[in-house]
Amino acid sequence: MENLSFELKARQAAGGAKHEALVGVVASGNLEVLVERVLPELECRIDIATAAHGFGEVWSAVVRDFVERYSPGGLRLSINDGGARPDTVALRLAQGVRTIEEVES
Repeated sequence: MENLSFELKARQAAGGAKHEALVGVVASGNLEVLVERVLPELECRIDIATAAHGFGEVWSAVVRDFVERYSPGGLRLSINDGGARPDTVALRLAQGVRTIEEVES
């Protein structure tokens, strides 16, 4: 198992008031993302546990693009990867932010 961690600055805090969200499922070619609102509003931390070794540069590119696009300030995202492709990773990260930003009824 390879563990990667990225601490990035966001332009703004993520919207909404939910404290956590979970999207995806750990399975072959997929991943699970736990999103928690636990950081100062302009910080973002992404922790990754993956069985696919040697892809740190790819992960870095995907998470940096994600933070630039979605500005997930205040969020820690924990990823359990089952061998997902970069486009699937980007989709799940976006789903996680959108889910935590949803208004609770």
